Amino acid sequence: MPEIRGDNAWKNCGATMREPLLKNFLSSTDWAQALQSPLAGDASFRRYIRLSQNDGERAMLMDAPPPQEDVRPFIQVAERLLELGLSAPRIMARDVEAGFLLLEDFGDDTYTRLLKNGADELELYQLATDTLIELHRRYSADSEIPPYDDGRLLDEAALLVDWYLPAIRGRDTPAATRDTYLQLWQDVLQTARNVPDSLILRDYHVDNLMRLSDRNGVAACGLLDFQDAVIGPVTYDLVSLFEDARRDVSAELATTLTARYLDAFPEIDRQAFGRSYAVLGAQRSAKIIGIFTRLDRRDGKPVYLEHIPRVFNWLEGDLAHPVLKELQAWFTAEIPPAKRVIPESANQ
Repeated sequence: MPEIRGDNAWKNCGATMREPLLKNFLSSTDWAQALQSPLAGDASFRRYIRLSQNDGERAMLMDAPPPQEDVRPFIQVAERLLELGLSAPRIMARDVEAGFLLLEDFGDDTYTRLLKNGADELELYQLATDTLIELHRRYSADSEIPPYDDGRLLDEAALLVDWYLPAIRGRDTPAATRDTYLQLWQDVLQTARNVPDSLILRDYHVDNLMRLSDRNGVAACGLLDFQDAVIGPVTYDLVSLFEDARRDVSAELATTLTARYLDAFPEIDRQAFGRSYAVLGAQRSAKIIGIFTRLDRRDGKPVYLEHIPRVFNWLEGDLAHPVLKELQAWFTAEIPPAKRVIPESANQ
């Protein structure tokens, strides 16, 4: 889970106004008198509060205020993951209309914290890879989870030209430039689909993965922040894991564990997999660069800007794949390497 913070900064996004609703929700549970410890926030409107009882029991309260947030997708995906024998937090109580969930508390051993404290990197990433293997082996189609269709992928890729490009140029992106960019994406997206589809958790990286020391096998990998899950190419979550916006991951580790994944699925064409990985890696990096800029410009959260150079490194690596040569040419012309900089924060 995120770090506990000791100030009152968690009272953002109207949180104070939600206190009566929160109190009412907890009064219907066994946690009405529990000690509340707010946790550090993220890029969303959600907040998390750790609840502690005198008997040592702990639980996690998710406050996801409507209409910005909707707890139903989280519930749906959590239940599906639990059915597959994977470790999503159990839901102990819920108020869907008000946007509250009382969840099993997985503790503090996020991959991020463990790696900072010297945990075995290969062991942790291998567990995460094996968890994806198990998920992709066992998951069967679910019509209630939305597809990762071209419209959504294009909308995400557009964030780069809608937010980052104006931030470094000081003016809106011309319509013709934007249209050319999106057409190039449209031309290559089908290439990304020449691999099997499965349940894609989308934010599958070290901040959202936990080591559960009391569980064995893939159940030892705790899964968080999966409410945006979709059905899409199996390459996507591997890209999320190995092209982490917040952490460098060596090419050697990524190559070793990608081979481990592919060994579990000999029916997947290796070249098709490589093309899909490159396309979705580049798409994801373009999206993230745009999102991190938007978080600064729109939401007053400049802290994410510092990760943009790393994301550009991932993007450049993926654009080197031959399938993306036309998009690579677009980036060279519109955002040459010398211009791939951290935009000046609008909130300084």
